[in-house]
Amino acid sequence: MFCPECGKEVPAGSKFCPDCGKSFGDAPNAASGPAGTQAGSSDADQNKLMAIFAYIFFAIPVAAGTYKTSEFVKYHTNQGAVQFLGCFAFAVVVWIIGLMLARIGLWALYWWLIRPLPALAWIVLCVLGILNVTKNLMKPLPVVGNITIIK
Repeated sequence: MFCPECGKEVPAGSKFCPDCGKSFGDAPNAASGPAGTQAGSSDADQNKLMAIFAYIFFAIPVAAGTYKTSEFVKYHTNQGAVQFLGCFAFAVVVWIIGLMLARIGLWALYWWLIRPLPALAWIVLCVLGILNVTKNLMKPLPVVGNITIIK
């Protein structure tokens, strides 16, 4: 099961989250399985557009301050920031690989097959994140979803 507060995996039957300390009371409110946590409908509905912006450019909810007032926006702003930084790091690695391939004469391989991978990864993660927003889910993205940088 997963904590509805921070999205981290919690051992089954836990009374509180070992990561953020959220209490589950007698009946755990954490979502079981990888489906993610269903956000409160009023918070999610009021802040859906800002949560979508978090995946396109995570600085918009940060600059507007909505990540401080809405757990839904805060969760998706964190996901968007981690997604951006992860794809940026991936792009740097791909660029370094491109430099090595260019030195051995495989520039075309880099240009046509490898160079588009970071942009493709960013687009796929954006679509998955926006789909989670439209379903009012606080579900971690693949690969980068369990990293928290905005608390």
